[in-house]
Amino acid sequence: MEGASNGGMLYHEVQESKLCAVHCVNTVLQGPFFSEFDLAALASDLDRTERQMMLEGGVPAASSGDFLTEESHNVSLDGDFSIQVLQKALEVWDLQVIPLNCPVAEPAQIDPELENAFICHLHDHWFCIRKVNGEWYNFDSLYAAPEHLSKFYLSASLDSLKGFGWSIFLVRGNFPKECPISSAETSNGYGQWLSPEDAERITKSCNQRDGPKRIKLTQQTSDPFISFGNEADALSDTEDEDLKAAIAASLLDSSPAVPSAEASTPKNENASAPKNENASTPKSENASKSESSKEKAAQED
Repeated sequence: MEGASNGGMLYHEVQESKLCAVHCVNTVLQGPFFSEFDLAALASDLDRTERQMMLEGGVPAASSGDFLTEESHNVSLDGDFSIQVLQKALEVWDLQVIPLNCPVAEPAQIDPELENAFICHLHDHWFCIRKVNGEWYNFDSLYAAPEHLSKFYLSASLDSLKGFGWSIFLVRGNFPKECPISSAETSNGYGQWLSPEDAERITKSCNQRDGPKRIKLTQQTSDPFISFGNEADALSDTEDEDLKAAIAASLLDSSPAVPSAEASTPKNENASAPKNENASTPKSENASKSESSKEKAAQED
């Protein structure tokens, strides 16, 4: 277990453009160690090395496709980086990035709480789950603040992420213990230092105001943490919605019954009226004539 670092503070970066890979790397390292320009330089180096290897390997241009063109295969124009770039950046700090489904990462699948960091990726979004000062946090840059995870939710969340199709990588090695905290080093506008108490307060405030913990999404991602992060509140909300639905259904079943019956009655009466009138009128007329005859006879007598 890592010791206390950065005076017990948490380093979090809020989403800027599509720089989630930068945010992910920095939250793994717990400090503003890399900028988008640093990762872009690493991406350029990787592109150059890969092209050189293709040329030296004598790969025909037809089979290499557009790999030998000037277009980068490690960074997109809008700032999305490949896993190779993240690996290269973390290697600078003597850290390894290992796919969670590799045999060497099998212990982490059984006891993830014994590790220190995981990187998660789906489509064009990256974020990290990191243990800081003995506690686990979700440092997703689409969240307003780091979200605390219990050991149980850590394991359950990783399983859920895998079920949603996320790629998960284990990060192992010598994590930086300290990062100088100064306003100059977080002047990028999206980095912030928070105490665990402040992070919890911000998360609760967002939950009360906006419901799910994610701030306004700029990307479409599958987010199992919406269901894991605040299960009790979600259950309560579900029960309230069920109650409202039950009341609405009850009103729908009872109130409209009267007008509905009234609306259908004329049709039934119209359909049956001729038969009823024809059948009943002669009987009543005959009865009336019979009574009149009897009265007349009595008077004559």
